[in-house]
Amino acid sequence: MRRAIYILLLSLTAAARAAVPQILEDAVKKLAQDNDRWAYTQTAIQKDTKGKTTSEVVLRFDPSKPYAEQYTPIKIDGKAPTESQIKKYRRQGEKRGEAMEKAATTGIVESSPKRKSVGELMDLEKATVTEENDKEIVYEVPLKKDGNDRLPPEKFRVTARVSKELRALESVSATLRAPLREKLIMKLSSGEGHVEFKTVDPKHPPQLTEVRGSGAGSILFVPIGRAFEMRREDYKRVKPYGDRFDVQIGTLKAIDF
Repeated sequence: MRRAIYILLLSLTAAARAAVPQILEDAVKKLAQDNDRWAYTQTAIQKDTKGKTTSEVVLRFDPSKPYAEQYTPIKIDGKAPTESQIKKYRRQGEKRGEAMEKAATTGIVESSPKRKSVGELMDLEKATVTEENDKEIVYEVPLKKDGNDRLPPEKFRVTARVSKELRALESVSATLRAPLREKLIMKLSSGEGHVEFKTVDPKHPPQLTEVRGSGAGSILFVPIGRAFEMRREDYKRVKPYGDRFDVQIGTLKAIDF
């Protein structure tokens, strides 16, 4: 009898370990349920090692419009977009539509096999609490090894901050633990990324409002560095054009840097 109870306890413990922490699971579900239901203005800026802006793109994303019209560039490097640049973003929207239509039979938008997002690589079942207070919980979330060609799990530390009151994500961060060398060509000596979520409408869960990333290293011993900033503002609640296909966007696909 004791052995049977012991085995039962072991199985229950294993099952508990394999389950996503409830508050973290709730936060992820909210992100999934509310994804792709907002139009917003996005500003993306890239800077070099000296902090000089090398690229700045301001665009309006509206998932309620036909796919070719969902990405509308407003300004590129301080100027009105050219005809070729407008066509580029129209094609980006068309590709999105093609992916949505292809996924209509399965109900899930397929991830790119070449580049999975940070969110898709997070192993939520193995998340552990690192900090906790009355308002929030911080989880350290290991990265999956399978299909992960860009963020070696042993090299990066990923944390997710969750609001206890809202049971929603506040931020996700990734930091390089140790220098990373790839195929003796590129060496990354430092790197970090950060995603912020904020409430844009009290009736709905927080939305992604800011992404920051930076990295420094070398390629063939030549120093390189880059910083990236992205802001989303002027949110407007809309009905997704993709609703006619009854397609669910990947839960954590949008979390990336």
